Amino acid sequence: MVVLAKGELEQIALPAAEPPPADVRSVDLSAPAGPAREAAARALVAACEEHGFFRVTGHGVPARLVRAAEAAAAGFFARPQGEKEEEGPTLGYGSKRIGGNGDLGWVEYLLLGGTPAAAPSSALLPCAAAPSPSAPAGPLRDLLDEYTVAVRRMACAVLELMAEGLGIAGGAGDAVLARLVARADSDCMLRVNHYPPRPALNPSLTGFGEHTDPQIISVLRANGTSGLEIALRDGAWASVPPDGDAFFVNVGDTLQVLTNGRFRSVRHRVVVNSEKSRVSMVFFGGPPPGERLGPLPQLLGDGGRSRYRDFTWSEFKTSGCRTRLAEDRLSRFEKK
Repeated sequence: MVVLAKGELEQIALPAAEPPPADVRSVDLSAPAGPAREAAARALVAACEEHGFFRVTGHGVPARLVRAAEAAAAGFFARPQGEKEEEGPTLGYGSKRIGGNGDLGWVEYLLLGGTPAAAPSSALLPCAAAPSPSAPAGPLRDLLDEYTVAVRRMACAVLELMAEGLGIAGGAGDAVLARLVARADSDCMLRVNHYPPRPALNPSLTGFGEHTDPQIISVLRANGTSGLEIALRDGAWASVPPDGDAFFVNVGDTLQVLTNGRFRSVRHRVVVNSEKSRVSMVFFGGPPPGERLGPLPQLLGDGGRSRYRDFTWSEFKTSGCRTRLAEDRLSRFEKK
């Protein structure tokens, strides 16, 4: 349960507005080699340039695993508050506070490392206390670990298709993007968010305030409940129609840097205006902490100017944890 004082509720109240639905492109990961795969790669690149957001079908993640993980997570959040807090050290449980800089939301969550038995860095946005790596695993943790492995594999397939669309796959550039998420030391994580139904007689509430994701890509899905909204190029908000079968992918800040600004890190938020609980599972694909990041030379062209200075992933995420959710983290790394 998310418990907020009256003043905190006022901070996250929103006008009861209903933005128009977003036109979300679909990308079929199962397209066979040849013209169909080339078309899928072009559609992916176009989506990253336009909104920084797209839907993935043909992803290969077993439906039974998705349903089981969602059901187990919903069951955990339905438990008494004391039991959830007791398991906090194992599952990274938290509620209402997003990071350490005052952001609030109508949300409770689990925060887990992206590989079995691994703990996420406490500096990884949104900042939160990391689960103890020595805490024993349980059925829910085991199931979420299995889910994370499957989605991580799919995220790498998305990045491989993306490299093909950008013309940087094959030869020395092979897996230039996917390797950043696939390595054993890649800084990945899974966040499971629960947005309870809004309180009676309350307006729409901020479930998770507007922000961009700092990693390379984020892969998310929800339990068929609306609430996710993305910002379009003109700054207007658009709602993302729920989809019970597909996954959605966000371009993150790091991918915007790697493509020298060609791809857009999408600003998004979650609004709670429903009487139905929303459970979303978000895989964040981040690079290894010491990885030096900057625009890929293959995308600069002859004499092309780099818009961003090089930095390590550890440097970027540490800087980001000093900011509020809505702040522009990339501006500190732009070349003047």
